[in-house]
Amino acid sequence: MMIRYASYFIAALLPLLLFRWFAPASIGEIDFWLLWLVAMVLVSLPVVYAEIALAYRSAEAPLAGMQKLTREADASTLWRSFGWLAALVSILIAALVISGASQGILAALAELNSAPNVPSFAIAAGLMVIAVLLSLLGVAPLPIGLGLMLVGLLLGVANGLPNIAFAMTDVSLSEWARAVALALVSVGAGTGLYWFGQNLVSKQAVTAVGADNHNAQKTSHNNVAQAYRATKLVLPIWILQLVVGVVALFISGMALPPIGQLLYWVGVLFVVSYLLHYSTQQLAHRFGLLVSVVLTFVLALLLVVAIPTNWLVGILVIISSIAVLLLSVFAGWQMKISHLRKSLNFGNEAFYNLWRVAIRLIVPLALLLALIGWVMQWLS
Repeated sequence: MMIRYASYFIAALLPLLLFRWFAPASIGEIDFWLLWLVAMVLVSLPVVYAEIALAYRSAEAPLAGMQKLTREADASTLWRSFGWLAALVSILIAALVISGASQGILAALAELNSAPNVPSFAIAAGLMVIAVLLSLLGVAPLPIGLGLMLVGLLLGVANGLPNIAFAMTDVSLSEWARAVALALVSVGAGTGLYWFGQNLVSKQAVTAVGADNHNAQKTSHNNVAQAYRATKLVLPIWILQLVVGVVALFISGMALPPIGQLLYWVGVLFVVSYLLHYSTQQLAHRFGLLVSVVLTFVLALLLVVAIPTNWLVGILVIISSIAVLLLSVFAGWQMKISHLRKSLNFGNEAFYNLWRVAIRLIVPLALLLALIGWVMQWLS
């Protein structure tokens, strides 16, 4: 049951986790949120469609699936780096969020006059150990994390919502960069998480049929193929992201009481465990489960202990943008048209043509402009 809804949990959770890193400075800027909405439509939506289509076509998780798809398309092995980058993006998000959790927990304990005399990086290291252990539970921690985070946020709402003064400001390239980053990173587009979630559902469906009943399995696959439409999977995820994103907008500047903060950050810990589970499963395709758990833990620990939080944000923006760029160019220019048309299974050919224009031209151009905007912002 949890596997079936893993993608929806992630769609609801990522905006709550990551809005605070990209939105606070722009909460009251109407033009920023209009740019975010444009980025959600022109960038995030086509990319999520691409992930679901490649998941359906490959019938494998991202890392194994890219190997299969590049062979099928007779494409360079360079495109397989998307699978590696997607796993790395997941670890980066985990490190960034755990870094924030360590600071938030210390702040909450300080308000309760119970703060331990230890640096935040030591707290972060301990939290990462717990998250890696929880990652062995797979999907199970996701609903627990969501529940704890919602309780913490409700305690904050009880204290009153922040007053936001909305106003139009000058549109700039750096503002577009932040809007695209928010539209991509906080909804998980290009991370492979929805690809992975769809693969889990497919495996569960095949297992449920039973390996011994060949005819039933064949009938099941035929029924799934006839009923499958990418839109049925993509639109609920995207709309949920949009709704939660609007909610996250209004609560981004909200102050949580100490108990609310503790509940929220403990919930975050459970969510992070799924991100680490995902990255571990990807690496396990190449290194085996035990080695992958160790590699994920070591890399996540190094990131959270050795790299400042603001640097983690910059690294996440760059690597996630490169991953999405690889995915969009591969899906738009390397995959066979007939394969993608079947994988998307749009009811109208015009929709497929619009998606193809977006994934081939609009998404790469938007990402390149966003990267230029980030460089200009960092240089200034």
